[in-house]
Amino acid sequence: MSVSFEEDLKVEICSELKSELLLLRDEEQQVIVHCSIYGMDVGDAARIWKSTYLIDKEKGKTYKLLFADGISFAPQWTLIPFNKPLEFTLIFKGLPKSCEMFDLIEIIPEEGGFEVLNVKRNTTDVYYVTI
Repeated sequence: MSVSFEEDLKVEICSELKSELLLLRDEEQQVIVHCSIYGMDVGDAARIWKSTYLIDKEKGKTYKLLFADGISFAPQWTLIPFNKPLEFTLIFKGLPKSCEMFDLIEIIPEEGGFEVLNVKRNTTDVYYVTI
C-alpha cells in the first residue's frame, strides 16, 4: 500500500511570523559603495565618519553606514597614496525597493564631508563612485 501526499495542503502563516520574515528579508539587504578618492598633495589623508548615510531622494529617509573597509573611522586618518587613489568600500543598510535615486552624505561637524548626489539605483545595489 502506498501513501500519497498529493492532497491539497494549505499552509497558513500567522501575520506575526509574516512580519518577522519580511523584516529579516529587509535586514539582509545591503548597499555596497566602492569609493575612490584622490589626494591633491603628498600627505593628504581621508577618514569616514559613522554619521555617513544614504538618503532616499524621494522620501528623505536615511540608511546608516554598517561597515567600512580600506579607510579609517574618524578621528583616525588614512593616508591617500601619492599619484593614485585611496580605494575603500562602504556597506550600508538596504534601501527599499521603491527607492530609485539616493545621495551619499557624510554629516559631520566640520567642512569637507563626503557628498555624492543623485546616484541612480541599479538592480545589484553595488556602486562605484569617485569622491
